[in-house]
Amino acid sequence: MHSSITAAYLARYRSLASASEAAPAVLLPLTGAQRRFLITRHRDPRARTDVVPLFFAFPRGTVDLPRLRRAAVRLAERHPALCGEFTVLRGTPVLRLGEPSVEVARVAVEPAAERPEAPEHPDAPGHPDGPARAALRRALLDWPADGPVLRLLLAAGPDDEEELLAVALDHAACDEQSLGLVTDGLGAAYAAADDGTPAAVRTEAVEAYRAAVEGQLAAEANAVSSAAQAHWAARLGALAEPAHGARPAGAARSTGMAAERLPAVTGAARGGVFPALLDAVAAAAHHLGGGGGDDGGDDGGERVLAIGYPWGGRPAGAAPVLGCFLNTLVHPAPPGPPRDLDALGAAWWDDLDHADTPYDEVVRAARAAGASWSGTLDGLLTFEDLRRRPPLPLGGAAGREVHLAGRPLAAPLAVSASHGEDLLVRLAWDRERYPHSAAEAAFAVLLTTLRRHLGTPA
Repeated sequence: MHSSITAAYLARYRSLASASEAAPAVLLPLTGAQRRFLITRHRDPRARTDVVPLFFAFPRGTVDLPRLRRAAVRLAERHPALCGEFTVLRGTPVLRLGEPSVEVARVAVEPAAERPEAPEHPDAPGHPDGPARAALRRALLDWPADGPVLRLLLAAGPDDEEELLAVALDHAACDEQSLGLVTDGLGAAYAAADDGTPAAVRTEAVEAYRAAVEGQLAAEANAVSSAAQAHWAARLGALAEPAHGARPAGAARSTGMAAERLPAVTGAARGGVFPALLDAVAAAAHHLGGGGGDDGGDDGGERVLAIGYPWGGRPAGAAPVLGCFLNTLVHPAPPGPPRDLDALGAAWWDDLDHADTPYDEVVRAARAAGASWSGTLDGLLTFEDLRRRPPLPLGGAAGREVHLAGRPLAAPLAVSASHGEDLLVRLAWDRERYPHSAAEAAFAVLLTTLRRHLGTPA
């Protein structure tokens, strides 16, 4: 076996921490996912910070901004990932601890008459969202390169009866599965008296974070085995780059979005939702790649496509700390009709047996098997079970979650599914690559495939 990327990182981190003029406790190690975020930014100054945002609507006047600021600081004091900065020191990504890294602000909203004329398509940025949503979108697109880690941004137009709150985090500090820690902690801190956080509690939080990250790194190192390499080589050996070459990740600033609500899936059938989504996303990606692009298709209709999805969780026994503990897994999607859900689900479960294998090691295994693939993704799928995330109550009102179009994408298309009282499915796409009509047609293919698998009527 070759040298493990994770083992090499740990050796560099320990050397850096021990040689630091500051106490070693000031520098904390990072998981594989966190390191990928930081290395991407470090190598390309034009790269944007990966952001995990939530948006909530509250009755106007509900949110007290100074109280919200105090709550954000208290939340950060209990989570080391929200304190200090994620940085690269001597080529080694680390978390350098410091004070709470938060911003709480009201975003200026331009009156509707002063905004540029709305674009043609209803999914385009600024229409029909209204000026408050457009202001929040601009603020998040302009995320400062040097932080902060947590931003709470409030916006309302002059005639709006509701105000919108963006709860947004640097992805290195929070993954989708830990968003419930944020909403629960922020709501509790907002409701509580401003007592501050004892030093002992902050020290315990640092040690809990360190233990969770070290547990994750141990799992990543152990996952680099001959069996894992053979599995991913067999699964991904047929992947190839598009004929025209891959576009830079996150290059799309202009994105569209389509959404549909389907009935919630209940009982034992709920376990089949994710593999059904995988096949539906693959069908949509092949539809776009087979002729929906601005250049008449990117050969995706004939290629085995790489569909990425985040998966994972805290190591066994780890404290509920904020951070990014997810790995990105890759699902190979060959062309052809919809797959048999049982067979697809069985292959997916086999992949989950090797879910801890670091992404870079997976790419290395695929290339060793003959894949002409650099690791770029043709599509992304994220899934959230809303039963795991409590609502955000502020000032006696529970925020109503809303969704904004126009977010940057790390792939030509991305599908987000939220499963709660219903199954909300959203498709976002790169408008510079795919015209509106082609994306809408691909979304129809996605929904048809998904309904077929789930037995949901149109």
